[in-house]
Amino acid sequence: MERFETESLALMPGQKIQARVLSHHPWGVIVEIVGHENAGLSASIDMIQHYSRSVSSHDELLALFPPIGSQIDAVIERIQRWHPPVSVRLSIRPADLESLTSRCDFCGERLTLSPGGDALVLDSRSNDGPGSHTIVSHRHCLAERIRPENAGERARAWEIGKMC
Repeated sequence: MERFETESLALMPGQKIQARVLSHHPWGVIVEIVGHENAGLSASIDMIQHYSRSVSSHDELLALFPPIGSQIDAVIERIQRWHPPVSVRLSIRPADLESLTSRCDFCGERLTLSPGGDALVLDSRSNDGPGSHTIVSHRHCLAERIRPENAGERARAWEIGKMC
């Protein structure tokens, strides 16, 4: 058994992907992420969570479900790698596809996960065994939590992922 599942590390919150709709369920749809079909991922879109406040009937909600077999644009909302299978929650809301926002796991304030946003995605793992946990934070929230005498790591928190 591998200590860490590694295939899903290519995926992160805020990333746009293509998904193929496999099945409909009362709460939403099960999909597979194109390019990761054999990765052992569980991927879904919670249509009730995303649209229940903006529709007036169940039939109107069902009309928003993408057809089975269709390939759709989506954005990764969150990934849970705590234990197999890796669980990926996606969004197809137009506003999220444009710019996905969430809350910082340190301060609780809104942050932008989409490219060009102010978020960092950290995957924490233990030396003791499998599994990992994804933490999303503002750059400044991470940098401020690094000891001042560790100036190099603080500086890297401010610069990681920025284009030169």
